[in-house]
Amino acid sequence: MTLLLGCITDDFTGASDLANNLVRAGMRVVQTIGVPAGPIEADVDAVVVALKSRTIAPSDAIEQSLAAWGWLSAQGARQIYFKYCSTFDSTPKGNIGPVTEALMNAIGCDFTIATPAFPDNGRTVFKGHLFVGDVLLSESGMKDHPLTPMTDPDLVRVLQAQCHRQVGLIDYRTVALGADAIRARIAALKDEGVSIAVVDALSNEDLLRLGPALADMRLVTAGSGVAIGLPPNHGIAPSASAGVLPVAQGLQAVVSGSCSQATHQQVANFIATGKPAFALDPMRIAAGEDVEGDAIAWATPLLAEGAGPVLIYSTATPESVAATQSRLGGMEAGAMVERCIAAISQRLVSLGVRQLVVAGGETSGACVQALGIAQLQIGPQIDPGVPWCYARVGTAEGAGLHLTLKSGNFGGEDFFTKAFKVLP
Repeated sequence: MTLLLGCITDDFTGASDLANNLVRAGMRVVQTIGVPAGPIEADVDAVVVALKSRTIAPSDAIEQSLAAWGWLSAQGARQIYFKYCSTFDSTPKGNIGPVTEALMNAIGCDFTIATPAFPDNGRTVFKGHLFVGDVLLSESGMKDHPLTPMTDPDLVRVLQAQCHRQVGLIDYRTVALGADAIRARIAALKDEGVSIAVVDALSNEDLLRLGPALADMRLVTAGSGVAIGLPPNHGIAPSASAGVLPVAQGLQAVVSGSCSQATHQQVANFIATGKPAFALDPMRIAAGEDVEGDAIAWATPLLAEGAGPVLIYSTATPESVAATQSRLGGMEAGAMVERCIAAISQRLVSLGVRQLVVAGGETSGACVQALGIAQLQIGPQIDPGVPWCYARVGTAEGAGLHLTLKSGNFGGEDFFTKAFKVLP
């Protein structure tokens, strides 16, 4: 098999986000959980390798990313795509720059671009500055992110702090002129000693203009937005057949570990509609109480009665999260809650849940690993950046699981109810 596109992502929700955009543009896509042990048997145009590397040590993120590149290279991938979050989740000592440079070294690539722009979800880049909706990144809810607070919207400055290579800018005026102008700007930047360029993008049209200029670039780094402009380089056009999944069956549930503003609103909306919800208390988990058992005891009769989707969540306000972190430690508190929600997801599936929404990047990674899922087929979009997926979770009849891995920042307020209406 020769892959047109081999993708490496730094979390599991970001992987399905990228795969979603590629499927919408007509590519046949498989998402793997971690680096596969052997070749992919399916006839696909792109493979998205999902790593859980966003918040680990840079050296570990580099090691995992290079392993993913090695496997994709062995499959004959013509172009490598390193995908990160559309809010550029990273600290000054974060992983985006180091992983980018390690991949450049491995591939022998002397120039690449960087842009988290995803206009469909309100992420735009103007003069190198990242906007979330109508505000700068530093004024958005990302300033309160418990693991990767973003306080600087200047992507050139943020990325340069992480990189040894020189970082430059391809601004909106150049992008508006199209692919030839972008190629000329790349040549000029290379002459100036620049190896990585942040690219402005204010609309999908900007991303579609950027796409042809990247046709011969061996490594592309970006959020998922750039993906819409790459399939046309291979003569691929949008096709509904690219995202067809098996018919959905079984019980419905939502688990949420994200504490983003968007997910907080989604939890509130779900509860306001009168649907059943169970809040997890991190302090009770830390005290060794059987919070997992309590959650399952609560959910079991509701699922048996056909109550519709049930929600189990640890989502909380920034103030509440900060208070918990001050008592338990930031990383420790997050990992503890992730383990609890992952165990709950296993037990929900054992109760017959076959349609499961998971909210939060780190939470999604923990749940997918707990469920032993190795590969996902990508299906229809629910909201921009969030598709339904399908996976096998065992060998028994009816063991297929429809799964949604939602980035904390994505989706409308009614996402937790809307999602189940999208499945056939």
